[in-house]
Amino acid sequence: MLQQGIPLPKGLEAPPETVLVSVMPHETKVAFYENNELFEFHIERNFSINTVGNIYLGKVKRVLPGMQSAFIDIGLERAAFLHFVDLVENRINLENPQRIEHTIFEGQSILVQVIKEPIGNKGARVTTQISLVGRHLVYLPQDNHIGVSQRIETEEQKETLKQKLESIIPKNHQGGYIIRTRASEATAQELEADLIFLDRFWKEIKKQSILRGPPSLIFKDLNIALRLLRDFVGKNTQKILVDSLPTFQEMHQFAENYCVTELNKIFYFENDEDVDLFSLYHVDDKVKKALYPRVNLKGGGYLIIESTESMTTIDVNTGGFVGSDNFQETIYQTNLEACQVVARELRLRNIGGIIIIDFIDMEDEAHQERVLQELAYYLSFDKTKVTLNGFTALGLVELTRKRTRSSLKNALTEKCIYCDGYGYIKSIQTICYEIMHLIYNEVSKFGYQSIKIIASSDVIECLLDEESRPLLKLCETLQTKITLVVGNGFDREDYELFAG
Repeated sequence: MLQQGIPLPKGLEAPPETVLVSVMPHETKVAFYENNELFEFHIERNFSINTVGNIYLGKVKRVLPGMQSAFIDIGLERAAFLHFVDLVENRINLENPQRIEHTIFEGQSILVQVIKEPIGNKGARVTTQISLVGRHLVYLPQDNHIGVSQRIETEEQKETLKQKLESIIPKNHQGGYIIRTRASEATAQELEADLIFLDRFWKEIKKQSILRGPPSLIFKDLNIALRLLRDFVGKNTQKILVDSLPTFQEMHQFAENYCVTELNKIFYFENDEDVDLFSLYHVDDKVKKALYPRVNLKGGGYLIIESTESMTTIDVNTGGFVGSDNFQETIYQTNLEACQVVARELRLRNIGGIIIIDFIDMEDEAHQERVLQELAYYLSFDKTKVTLNGFTALGLVELTRKRTRSSLKNALTEKCIYCDGYGYIKSIQTICYEIMHLIYNEVSKFGYQSIKIIASSDVIECLLDEESRPLLKLCETLQTKITLVVGNGFDREDYELFAG
């Protein structure tokens, strides 16, 4: 959603959307398609830790007055990071912020919620302001403010929604709410159901925080399939295809209880021997392309996308574009085409932080203005907060996109040990899951009773150690015996499968 900068035309409708949900014993993948283009990709590995939204009872390890921050032990590998702006006292009272050393102390038990996943060597970022997400409302139990989503544009509609909510809030009720965008057409009964559910939810969290000692996980957020229904499905969603019958049934039941309007959008897709759901839409091929820096434009131009820890740069090039005899017109058309692709790649690669776009230099100011409008148009459909600041003095376009989870590259790759960190190869874990994916498909198609896998020593070691649980689950699900053999001379990405 565009927060400031280039104004957007009113009344825009998001393009029609198809969502694919592919489920295996070890992982769930979700792909979002708009106009037959892959725009977003989410992956949740069932035996890995996904922390955003989770609530922990932690213990304060260190308070750093000079940095106005603290490190909190929440039971993960790295201590979580708490900044003074994320203290509930400072979020509620912005005009008179409290210093962190005056608010918390070392050894203190503290209830926190993760707002950013651990990335690289950084631990998770947490806040002491707890927020509980429902279908239509976000409950803020420590704040009495009632707010409305910024994407609900008219003041009249905002006021109507606030009055509707205030009319059903019980007297002396503690806590505040944020009315979500999807509540714009919600009935009073739907809002009240959300309110009752979230109130019970908070009471249970408080009860568990008293019964348990730190560090403890008090609440874990919904799995990705149910979060899809709660947070992502909107008016523009045409259909949701699910290739797992148990997950389809789980989503169907969740929709019956919390979002009845989405029931008729959920369909079960039964994989057959010839094609599975993701193969039908070429998802894996498109995700693989999104790991490379170069993105080709249909007109012959191309983008180069390079990310560092501090920012991402996107370079637009004409390449072999032959759309016009006029060079300035060629530049203009290439830049216009790049706008939609840039917006798509930001979402698909889940790029966050500072982003600099180096469009091809345009002499005509009218062309510059039109390119900014085109970019703003496509950025407006992003579900993640985006701020567009326009052209800088150097002729570069600057924007920021909120970091909410790891980028696609960080999720699927690791720094290459063979090139001293200058490039990337697939992580051992990703290779292991590719192997399990292959086993699942082959056994499902042909019913093999036993499978032998030959792979490199580090991949075999990972399958026997860190990934032994999902592999065992796969064996139990398929009722198949799996034999692992180290292949002499096999590189990391080399493996072979033989039917027993």
